[in-house]
Amino acid sequence: MSASAAGWLERIRRLDLPERVKIMNVCGGHERSISAAGIRGALPTAIELIPGPGCPVCICPEEDVYEAIHLAMSEDVILVTFGDMLRVPVNVPRREIRSLEQAKAAGADIRPVASPLEAARIARDAPGKEVVFFAAGFETTMAPVAALLCEGAPENLSVLLSGRLTWPAVAMLLESGDPGFDALIAPGHVSTVMGPEDWDFVVEKHRLPAAVSGFTADSLLAGTYSVLRQLLEGNIFLDNCYPSVVRPKGNKAARKQLEQAFDVVDAAWRGIGVIPGSGYALNENYAAHDARIRYPGYRDVSRKRVGLMPQGCDCAKVVLGKIYPNQCRIYGLACTPRTPVGPCMVSDEGACRIWWSSGVRERESA
Repeated sequence: MSASAAGWLERIRRLDLPERVKIMNVCGGHERSISAAGIRGALPTAIELIPGPGCPVCICPEEDVYEAIHLAMSEDVILVTFGDMLRVPVNVPRREIRSLEQAKAAGADIRPVASPLEAARIARDAPGKEVVFFAAGFETTMAPVAALLCEGAPENLSVLLSGRLTWPAVAMLLESGDPGFDALIAPGHVSTVMGPEDWDFVVEKHRLPAAVSGFTADSLLAGTYSVLRQLLEGNIFLDNCYPSVVRPKGNKAARKQLEQAFDVVDAAWRGIGVIPGSGYALNENYAAHDARIRYPGYRDVSRKRVGLMPQGCDCAKVVLGKIYPNQCRIYGLACTPRTPVGPCMVSDEGACRIWWSSGVRERESA
């Protein structure tokens, strides 16, 4: 831990804390940094750091993954997607293909990509082939997808979009009457794109302390100290503890392209349900690149357990911060990174995968 981080930690330890303070983060990168640096164990025991809805793979609707699998299996296309999506399971009988990884093994042309630019390159290198880009992610991922569309995607490239906005999930928790946290560490990367103003509602409407943090231990501890001071002093405001990157109004060019390419719509979150105004959909100006228009008929919402987490999986409760990863009923039993049952154990941004990778092996009662 750096001298700067150690200094913030010492300041936190000197605070006169209440018996229990729950601070939620909503970024998989934050949770990974917290776990890797051992921040949770270094803080006073009165402080609980709760991983929240910061993993886009974890909440990608099950029906979207099902749609991608069957499109790839049935059409003469190359389907490209971010690597984490390959192992996300859908709710079908075990004898059926349950993931894009299994569909690839069965002969579908499915390729992992690291960016939308790579998807465009694959399309340009295969002009006689249709390429479908299954794009799932939050605002940080959706911004380059929007840029690809706005700046001219290849004609043979269509997008199967599963984009989500981060803040509506936090708003849903706060409006539920039982949010389960006393302060918020807001996501740095999302705020870089959208601006810190996306989180004003936390302090203005709900009067909870909030701070935007970066990904180093010193930035995360600075944010933690800030929200604790706010809570103790009753001086509630949105603090930007990542000013080197996060600027007022965010990245204006990226936001303009998001607005140009996408409409904001009500959208499903896996295992959680529909959250109003939480999704992106291609607008009519880019209908020619909409895979759902180009390839209709692969969305089956009549299946048993459609949209839910796999049987026995408590991933939705983990995503919403209602339980810790190792309080899931199948954590470390049926569900491990080698044999993931739920999406939270698949993605590098999933809290279950992060906790397992950081050495947490024992289950606890919820």
